[in-house]
Amino acid sequence: MTENAQQQPTAPSTELPTQYAPADVEGPLYERWVERGYFAADAKSDKPAYTIVIPPPNVTGSLHLGHAFQHTLMDALTRRKRMQGFESLWLPGMDHAGIATQNKVEQQLAEEGKSRQDLGREEFVERVWQWKEEYGGRILGQMRRLGDGVDWDRERFTMDEGLSKAVQTIFKKLYDDELIYRAERIINWCPRCLTAISDIEVEYQEDDGELVSIKYGEGDETLVVATTRAETMLGDTAVAVHPDDERYKHLVGRRIKLPLTDRTIPVVADTHVDPEFGTGAVKVTPAHDPNDFAIGQRHGLESITVMNERAVITVHGPFEGLDRFEARSAIVAALRSQGRIVAEKRPYVHSVGHCSRCKTTVEPRLSMQWWVKVAPLAKAAGDAVRDGRVKIHPEDMSKRYFDWVDNMHDWCISRQLWWGHRIPVWYGPEGQVVCVGPDEEPPGTEAEGWKQDTDVLDTWFSSGLWPFSTLGWPEQTADLRKFYPTDVLLTGHDIIFFWVARMMMFGLYAMDGEVPFHTIALTGLVRDERGKKMSKSFGNVVDPLDWMDKYGSDAVRFTLARGANPGTDVPIGEEWVQASRNFANKIWNATRFALMNGATVEGPLPDPAEMSATDRWILSRLNETVAEVDAFYDDFQFAKLSDALFHFAWDEVFDWYVELSKTTFLEGGRGAEVSRRVLGEVLDVTLKLLHPVVPFVTDTLWTTLTGGESVVIADWPADSGFRDEAAEREIESLQSVITEVRRFRADQGLQPGQRVPARLTLDGTALAPHEAAIRQLLRLQPEGDAFAATATLPVAGATVALDLSGTIDVAAERKRLAKDLAAAEKEKAQATGKLGNEAFLAKAPDNVVEKIRTRLAKADEDIARIGTQLDRLPQA
Repeated sequence: MTENAQQQPTAPSTELPTQYAPADVEGPLYERWVERGYFAADAKSDKPAYTIVIPPPNVTGSLHLGHAFQHTLMDALTRRKRMQGFESLWLPGMDHAGIATQNKVEQQLAEEGKSRQDLGREEFVERVWQWKEEYGGRILGQMRRLGDGVDWDRERFTMDEGLSKAVQTIFKKLYDDELIYRAERIINWCPRCLTAISDIEVEYQEDDGELVSIKYGEGDETLVVATTRAETMLGDTAVAVHPDDERYKHLVGRRIKLPLTDRTIPVVADTHVDPEFGTGAVKVTPAHDPNDFAIGQRHGLESITVMNERAVITVHGPFEGLDRFEARSAIVAALRSQGRIVAEKRPYVHSVGHCSRCKTTVEPRLSMQWWVKVAPLAKAAGDAVRDGRVKIHPEDMSKRYFDWVDNMHDWCISRQLWWGHRIPVWYGPEGQVVCVGPDEEPPGTEAEGWKQDTDVLDTWFSSGLWPFSTLGWPEQTADLRKFYPTDVLLTGHDIIFFWVARMMMFGLYAMDGEVPFHTIALTGLVRDERGKKMSKSFGNVVDPLDWMDKYGSDAVRFTLARGANPGTDVPIGEEWVQASRNFANKIWNATRFALMNGATVEGPLPDPAEMSATDRWILSRLNETVAEVDAFYDDFQFAKLSDALFHFAWDEVFDWYVELSKTTFLEGGRGAEVSRRVLGEVLDVTLKLLHPVVPFVTDTLWTTLTGGESVVIADWPADSGFRDEAAEREIESLQSVITEVRRFRADQGLQPGQRVPARLTLDGTALAPHEAAIRQLLRLQPEGDAFAATATLPVAGATVALDLSGTIDVAAERKRLAKDLAAAEKEKAQATGKLGNEAFLAKAPDNVVEKIRTRLAKADEDIARIGTQLDRLPQA
């Protein structure tokens, strides 16, 4: 925090506007926080460090509910730690998003009638930087709207100079340690993006395709193979069968005719083939299928590539120049005309891989690429969790992590793009291959025959360095010494594979076995109010900025936090945001009432002996809430801590303590002075507890209440240890009386403000001192000379006798209740009859039977409730 944050407190104010207007408060307040340096972390501080690095959003992106959800939780964690006295760093930044950003700029060029090839590589990359400066980073401004307490002075970008140096450094280190290599293998190729993509960037979906069975060979030497990709047969170099399959043993080792070509291909025996599946014979296309490639490696088969990078057929002949899908239809038609089609099934629904960015069908393709040898890195990443150096929360998510790191394949890290970290490898005129580090010069010039590799690195390669590269690595900076390892990685469970595992691998490798973070806190995904995935095609996507404009950022944040159970998805609907807005208004109105009635934080708390039971009760509950909230924070139980704060603030402070205090304030005297100080204390602590989740309204109210500079830099409340179980029991009894009488009044149809004569018998109970409060809250006037009890309510050891004569039409009320009772008894009879019918029970689905049981239980409850109401009515 900068020095200008140290300002003298002002005198508390007693005035607040009648209504809270988030739009007028949030923007200016946030800028004031930033200007005063509240979020700036000091690497020279003696305070213990607490660090979270933000999962870097794409430079092309804008704030969606998923971002808002995770940012709310990270902000809550870092704000609380700052208040607890930690040097709290929440480090922001963005990812350069290689494919997505390049696509954006290429689309822009296309509108101008140009392509990147027209510009050339250097000019195109410069154009991308220009786009980034003009359009990129919109999300950073939106983060301010949400209230993100990040250290903006430390903002990083995966393509900035420092992070680029880190990327080149670790590539060189991995290369020298023989953990990076170049090899020709099957990769996932996107014909639209024109680049390789990793396995985890492929989305599988059920597509309608076709399954065609084709006869290979001639005469007695024939086999039938089935395929969903007939076009790849042009690259077949074998047919494989299981070595124990008696049907084909006579063909193993022979060559058979490949239809539509002038080639023959061998029949090979391989245990990969399942003899029980289909015909037990499979076509082998090593250049276009990963399993076929493995078979080809085992049997020394030729790999024939039949498509170019745009998935257009390149094999000389009638199909040359056709798109893969056009070729598929043409090839099947040609085979059909030759009588080689044995069977066709359409539609044939099967799982097909698609590019996660452009949704194009991915094409397995043999290609020369750069790879990371992950086995030793993945083992270290698994061991760090197994031995407890890194904890995954919730713990049951560990299985997903282990399933990935324990079975990880080598990682293809090269991408055929121009935007990104270019691979620092040069090829010489004599076949030399030289990897160059960040402080080294290239081995030669282009004029001398040296050329740099044209590929760039997978975006996830650079973001895998994020926890330490953002702090200055490979330099041994003050930030790296102070803030690494980071404390918590909070992210969605859906990117365990994309990002979490890779940060673990690179962090342990680069930092000599030191973990990148101590805890991985995994969240679920945000869904709509029905639990359905948000999608533009479903029409249920919500822009959180719209809700912020309408209800305020605090309302959006509190709604998201209140749904955040560890590792589980979060449903959210606008009605819930409205409810959170109402909560913010409730906080505002209650604090405004307190200020108008003299609530104060001046001076020490009075001795408990001077306090009423109501005062001691609320302080006891306050301390219990502090302890409860701290425990929930430590366990990442954001939903539970938000719920606990909601019910404590709304139910206990605002609905009970504030209301009960009104009587004390009216009576005046020392008791009123004590209660004003207690109310100030309760609000002070409650606003602090709420602040990390709802920062704007709480800071506005806290500074008004206390005169302090900002709750952002206030001390986090501690549990003082004060408990008063006797006071808690006493107020619970008081609440029971008030709740029961209110329920009775409502049952009798009395208006909330309608006064009723009552006799209170409180002798022998702890409730005698509360008679004035009971009468005020229940609108009970003293009994007069003509008082005649028409209803008596015994509750919590006390007795409340009411005279309802003249307040309700007893005959009409009995008639209404009798009608309701008859309806409930009829419902019970119908439900009982069905549940007693064995024939019905034998045929009815379980859910139908359960609904009838529920109806019966409800009818029983209604009968009991109505009977009680009738018994309590005076005789007509």
